Amino acid sequence: MNPHQPGRRGRLPLSIRRRPVPWHRQQPTWREAKPAVIGQALKRAQAKPSGNWYVVGASDRLRGDRPLARTVAGREVVVWRGPDGRPLAGPGICPHLGAPLRDSPVRCGTLTCHWHGLSLDGAPFAGWNPLPAHDDGVLLWVRVDDIGGEAPLDTPVLPSRPTVGSALTAVYEDTGVCEPEDIVANRLDPWHGAWYHAYSFVDLTVVGSPDASGAPDDSFTVDVSFKVAGRLVVPVRAVFTTPEPRTVVMHITEGEGAGSVVETHATPLGPDGLGRPRTAVTEAVVAASDRRGFALARRAAPLLRPLMRGAAGKLWRDDLAYAERRWELRSSGRFPG
Repeated sequence: MNPHQPGRRGRLPLSIRRRPVPWHRQQPTWREAKPAVIGQALKRAQAKPSGNWYVVGASDRLRGDRPLARTVAGREVVVWRGPDGRPLAGPGICPHLGAPLRDSPVRCGTLTCHWHGLSLDGAPFAGWNPLPAHDDGVLLWVRVDDIGGEAPLDTPVLPSRPTVGSALTAVYEDTGVCEPEDIVANRLDPWHGAWYHAYSFVDLTVVGSPDASGAPDDSFTVDVSFKVAGRLVVPVRAVFTTPEPRTVVMHITEGEGAGSVVETHATPLGPDGLGRPRTAVTEAVVAASDRRGFALARRAAPLLRPLMRGAAGKLWRDDLAYAERRWELRSSGRFPG
């Protein structure tokens, strides 16, 4: 079977590597990973419109009885579900005496401050003004126009993804001491995968990048095998794109799970106690397959999601160190790129 063609129905999507190449004998990628290519791709991504939308968390974290709180560029924001289940959002500070609304309960779609009982139903009240919110079925978004400073859009700029109702989804969240551009730059460097994440990726080759002739839509195209166990791997082709400034999307275009996506979203939180920037990473996996057994995997989602988050967490422990190191060097004027 061609490793970069979708497997036939019922056939295992695995390949066996004939002779694993030792880590130190891999083909070096530093010549191909040109700082100018990554930097120019980052600059073009930053110039794309976002409509002032920011990811604030996973959809399934927002229950009917409690709000979800996030800080966006130093601004406290709170999100809750109205009586029809749609998200409502606004400042996370009570307009009465400044109570943190993140600690307040929701009853019948109304958020009630736990200090003095001031109730908010999502409409302007007592100087409190709502913010546009959007639930895309996997992630929650809030639009903060005075922070984004762009022309607002009615909805976030979303990538194409499998229909959520027929997919297996999982969301991983973490925080790093860096800026959103450092997260995006990490994802626009696919060359580091087989070196920095050798426990997960092998046989990684970047077959298309923005400076290569014919590369469509400023994308990076990668042939890579995901390790399963021992010499068993799952080979795929993946394409990385940036639909908006704070998002990088990996589409599986060939191989097992073609059509699946991994979305990485970076949300600025504001400075920490030392004045350093903090950024939230929200990674959403939306997996799909036409295999008969995939329906069983979807039914087992409550068991599989912790495993998927654990795998993402292992990668992001490394990638956040990469992004934090990049910010540290940039902020001190020592970054070589």
